[in-house]
This record gives sequence, structure tokens and C-alpha cells, in this order.
Amino acid sequence: MSASASSGSSNNGRDSAGRRLGVKVGGGQLVLSGRIIIRQRGTKIHPGLYVGMGKDHTLFATAPGRVHFYRKKGNRAYVEVLPEIATV
Repeated sequence: MSASASSGSSNNGRDSAGRRLGVKVGGGQLVLSGRIIIRQRGTKIHPGLYVGMGKDHTLFATAPGRVHFYRKKGNRAYVEVLPEIATV
């Protein structure tokens, strides 16, 4: 016979790892083609000029240039890449 009743066990105590979503490149920064700009769930920010969207709604640069965020049409947010002319 034990001196005290045994404690019940809990089914809690687990948590999932963070998904590392968010902006990966800030406005005004230079990017090369293929560089991920934003990882997101859903179209919180929409693709603009020279920006592609992956099947998981990831936005990426399709041309080298400078990242620019802006809003238009009912406050919808967009990101575009403005191509820069190389000065040699």
C-alpha cells in the first residue's frame, strides 16, 4: 500500500515549432532573381511587378533589383522588385 495516492498524468506539454514566416527582405534592399522576399500563409501581401508567388503563397523575386512595398485598391498590400541598371 502506498502512503499517498499517485498523481494523474496530463496530456498537455507539447508545442509545435514556429513556422519561420514573415518578411525575409526589407524594403529598399537589393535582391537577385529567385530570392525569397516573404513567407506567408494566404495572400496577406500580393505579388507586384517582377515578383512571383509559390504554391504556399511565398513571394520571390523574378528579376534582380530593389524591393518596394506599397498599397493600392482598397488598402491591399503589394511588393514589387524595381530593376536597377548596373553601373560599371
